[in-house]
Amino acid sequence: MDNTVNQRSMISDGCRIAFVLISLAVGLALVAGGFQLATLGGSFYYFLAGIAYVALGALFLVRSRVSWALALSVAIFVATFLWALQDAPQLAFWPLLPRLMVPAILFMLSLLLTAILPYVPSSTRRISAGGGLALMLGVVVTLVEMFSPHGGIQGEALDKNARVASAVPPQPDDWQFYGRNASGTRYVPYTQITPRNVADLKVAWVYHTGRRTKGPGAGVDENTPAQIGSVLYSCTPENVISAIDADSGKQIWKFDPHAHTAEHVSCRGVGYYDITKDDSLTDADRQEAADQPCQQRILVSAVDARLFALDAHTGQLCTGFGENGYVDLKKNMGPTENGKRYHPTAVPVVMGHLAVIGGWVRDIVHGEPSGVVRAYDTRTGALVWAWDVGNPDSPVPPDADRQFTLETPNVWAVPTYDKALNQVYLPTGSGPPDYWGGDRDAVKNKFGAALVAVDAATGKTKWVRQLIHHDVWDFDLPSQPVMYDVTNPQGEKVPSLIQTTKTGHIFVIDRRTGEFVTPVEERPVPTSPAAQDEHLSPTQPFSVGMPTIGADPLSEQSMWGVSTFDQLYCRIMFKNSVYEGPFTPPGEKPYIEWPSLLGGMNWGGISIDEANDIMFVNDMRMPLRMMLVNHEDAKHYKISTDEVPGFMGTLRPQIAGPYSGVRIDILQSPLQVPCNTPPFGTMSAIDLRTKKLLWQVAMGTAEQLGPMGIKSHLPMPMGMPTLGGPTTTASGLLFFAGTQDYYLRALDSMTGKELWKAPLPAGAVAAPLIYKSPKTGKEYVVISVGGASHSPDVADDVIAYALPEGTTAQ
Repeated sequence: MDNTVNQRSMISDGCRIAFVLISLAVGLALVAGGFQLATLGGSFYYFLAGIAYVALGALFLVRSRVSWALALSVAIFVATFLWALQDAPQLAFWPLLPRLMVPAILFMLSLLLTAILPYVPSSTRRISAGGGLALMLGVVVTLVEMFSPHGGIQGEALDKNARVASAVPPQPDDWQFYGRNASGTRYVPYTQITPRNVADLKVAWVYHTGRRTKGPGAGVDENTPAQIGSVLYSCTPENVISAIDADSGKQIWKFDPHAHTAEHVSCRGVGYYDITKDDSLTDADRQEAADQPCQQRILVSAVDARLFALDAHTGQLCTGFGENGYVDLKKNMGPTENGKRYHPTAVPVVMGHLAVIGGWVRDIVHGEPSGVVRAYDTRTGALVWAWDVGNPDSPVPPDADRQFTLETPNVWAVPTYDKALNQVYLPTGSGPPDYWGGDRDAVKNKFGAALVAVDAATGKTKWVRQLIHHDVWDFDLPSQPVMYDVTNPQGEKVPSLIQTTKTGHIFVIDRRTGEFVTPVEERPVPTSPAAQDEHLSPTQPFSVGMPTIGADPLSEQSMWGVSTFDQLYCRIMFKNSVYEGPFTPPGEKPYIEWPSLLGGMNWGGISIDEANDIMFVNDMRMPLRMMLVNHEDAKHYKISTDEVPGFMGTLRPQIAGPYSGVRIDILQSPLQVPCNTPPFGTMSAIDLRTKKLLWQVAMGTAEQLGPMGIKSHLPMPMGMPTLGGPTTTASGLLFFAGTQDYYLRALDSMTGKELWKAPLPAGAVAAPLIYKSPKTGKEYVVISVGGASHSPDVADDVIAYALPEGTTAQ
């Protein structure tokens, strides 16, 4: 009997000492971090809580003070609970989790410990045991809730039955353009796959491109294949082109241009030209070409800065195009270093017998290659015009042989061609260098981060609408401007362009004139503390007539963490940084860029349900902590002139004015979890009739990317950073794959509810392709699977899904 009592006493004392050590460790950590936060002007809670936990450990250390310890434990949790309700930016699951989870566990342990101490009155032990078990149940429920969706927004309810469908223009049966149709809406007019039967989708076929998946410059597959009739045309990051049978997935032909570069290796798609259907040609032109090869051709802008043309039927080079099928895009461009400092990243945009080619330009130093946009004859490869910011109103004639203006704003996203107005719309970036513009000239300041309309026949500038003034945040316009008719505040339908931005703002612009269709306000923005010799714009355009996505201002209270400790770390980092809200000026002190150069919205663009006038857009939410480094301080860093790698966590070269580089880090905790509150990526639906948010859901789980970059294998739907873009169907489905967790998903486009998902061998950041086979009438959903940012897994799959035979539309 005595031995049993002694053993119980020893066990209880062991538990008590363990709890004392835990309480002291927690308390000391909070005292140290809390003191630092308080001295920075932040919350005093952590410092006071730390003192309280140290006192709690000390009281539990003394047997005679256990009742006092229990009372203090209750007081700590009650005070923490009340503080959390007041401190959290919103009373929601993710904001409250780091504030209450660790205190709740400590409170639970203190109650369970009290329940097993033999020298505590039995009534107190019973109450403590009950309370401890209740808290344990609460902790378990909380852990379970981590696997349920949180953070979504349900906006205006849409009664589809009471809604008059819009007249949808005739839709092509081919996926000829990057955004399916020339307007770029990624709207598929098919109804075979529906919300009721989408769960029956199965893999129909898999094609392996054979792309390189290892070594420097392997790139990530961002390709949405083109579909022309019963053939798909796919490209790898290094521009290996495959023709694939649309029903079987079997290879028809393959062509390797042996294109290589070290920077931004990607191919987002190919262009397609059919001379027999080109109504921009005269009868004489068409007759002259009737007997020539390559009547239908594939146009590819390669990563080594070559443009080449292939016969769509054989995969052979069109020898009459350029020099034996190739056009050198490096000519007259400046120091391209064989494509390392300049190459196209967007799909060639075919406009009649012309193809428009922009390009990515490295943005490290003065004297970078030109950002000129050029139009080439799709039949011969001859240069027809060049839109050069240095001479925007004097396009270079075809026979001109002069160097284009260096380091000008470039166009790395996909342009859009308006056949009716014969205009091409160019979403520009900013002239290099990116983060300091103290010596920028008027031309750069006019055309940087702007939407520019250019005459498609001559290359002459028609209008310019700047969306970021004096961009020193790398807020290049990242996505294809989408043509769609949108009502203005007077109720008039206006032929418009919808342009998404990295800042989370969505601008709607009259594509005839460049005037805003929905309201935009020029608002004051901070201009200090600024970098040396900088000249910032005192105002920026804010789109107030459309919802802003993922751009709510940050605050100390909005800092997040998996636990109390990394939330405290994030709060310290926030208070120790310069943050003046949107467009915080870059400077030599660490500053926070939010939304960041990653987005907001990025290159994936949008999709529009044309029958219901609903726009869908995905975003990412990754704040950055940045710092300009002057020439003297840069001596302490090893700087590479390669842009990739040399990004996060290093000094990226930025040789401009008094500066040699910029330090760019994700604002994240030591667990490598972003400091902002989840979700980190969403999908949103916007009613283009009311300009209101219909719904917003978190996209992606932490299954493949958890703390420390380790795969958690836990499908917690926190919403992960997204890339790529969505595709919508007439049946009411939205398909998307651009999350970090290796799934292709189908959502109900009216509600955002997930209806189906299929596991993928790696991440997929391309937009889904959906087509109907002209041979079998079967509808397919195709996704290129090649990997995702921050993902170690890379693949070379093109996967097609279809309904099993006998499945009917419901």
